[in-house]
Amino acid sequence: MDTPVYKVKKATEVRLSGNVDDPQWNIANNLTDFKSPWDNKPVDPISFRALYDEEYLYFSFIVADNEVYTDLQDDSKESIAQSDRVELFLRSDNLLDPYYCLEIDTQPRVMDFIARPNRDFDLGWSWPAEGIEVKSAIDEQKFSVEGKLSLASLKTLNLLKQDEKGYYLEVGVYRAKYTRKTTGQNKATWITWVDPQTEYPEFHIKDSFGVFRLEP
Repeated sequence: MDTPVYKVKKATEVRLSGNVDDPQWNIANNLTDFKSPWDNKPVDPISFRALYDEEYLYFSFIVADNEVYTDLQDDSKESIAQSDRVELFLRSDNLLDPYYCLEIDTQPRVMDFIARPNRDFDLGWSWPAEGIEVKSAIDEQKFSVEGKLSLASLKTLNLLKQDEKGYYLEVGVYRAKYTRKTTGQNKATWITWVDPQTEYPEFHIKDSFGVFRLEP
């Protein structure tokens, strides 16, 4: 299977509001190829964009959803894990040893953790505070999340790498959709950019990652 590639264009500083309304987003490549290989229902539209400048990697999601579910019992990472959210995983190599997970809901609350193979999660870990910022917005038809990660933090974590083609990152882009059932339970639909070709939903494997290429 060929590894999908998303090309990240260079910009100047992107203003984050949560609404994905900075004009520079218009120059970014619009990634809309999301699917749920384990569910027969069509996926509501998702728009993902990324840009970078000399200091930050910027990212944004616009997600069609007229019935957002958010677990607000508390602000724990476990609560975020039960909520509608978008996700970015970034790996240091294809051994996934380690990789870093950012799961962001509509509030926006961030469930950030370091992980290793076989779902070895350390939820006590957090992305360096000075290296991340996220904002969000929600209305009756959609929600949006946008954020930025410092290139310094990406380099420190060995995530921003270079080869003969230039700088790149290995990234998984995902969405978790929760639907409230009549029994009171939540049914999760797992949505991904890269189809990992697994029988059951699974993001925590090397085949669910693609490549982000930073264009000069």
